[in-house]
Amino acid sequence: MGLELIYKDGQTPINEEEKEELKIKSITTQGELDEFEQLNIEKAVEWTIHTRLKPEKIFTEKFIRDLHKRMYGDVWKWAGKFRKSDKNIGIHWTQIGFGLRNLLDDTKYWIEHDTFPPEEIAIRFKHRIVLIHCFPNGNGRHSRLMADIIMESVFGKEIFSWHQSNMVKADETRRKYIRALIKADDGDIVPLIEFATG
Repeated sequence: MGLELIYKDGQTPINEEEKEELKIKSITTQGELDEFEQLNIEKAVEWTIHTRLKPEKIFTEKFIRDLHKRMYGDVWKWAGKFRKSDKNIGIHWTQIGFGLRNLLDDTKYWIEHDTFPPEEIAIRFKHRIVLIHCFPNGNGRHSRLMADIIMESVFGKEIFSWHQSNMVKADETRRKYIRALIKADDGDIVPLIEFATG
């Protein structure tokens, strides 16, 4: 029996080829997968806490990939590798490198020129990197950790609360988060900032 996945609203399905790259073959349910991924993510968060991350290192393709690999590398062989197929969200997979470079350049410009307050820069980055959708999966959690890293390591501020949720469960908090993302897609970033700080 293979891995059976049940997708919640706003989640990106992974294809059969990507499923084959599961490292722990004993995982067969969504619950088990969520548990193993969460343990891996906690190790990555621990690493960010104990590592002095320099802004010039954070805004690089290498760091973006390395962070994703730290978050998912115990579970997936494709961790840290850009996706090679199109999804229900995201730019065409062949444009990922280009889209990410633009985002990194824009973010450095925003910081250099105080274009937006720190919270807004971090959330704009988080929102844009999800729209690019670099990886086969885990983009939402990766983008939230990136926003936290930007707050802490670039601006020396508290990380976001994200409503004390990892947004894995299909509950009211996740629905509120998805609504805020949709508003950000339409150009209104404020609900997403409010969600992150709430």
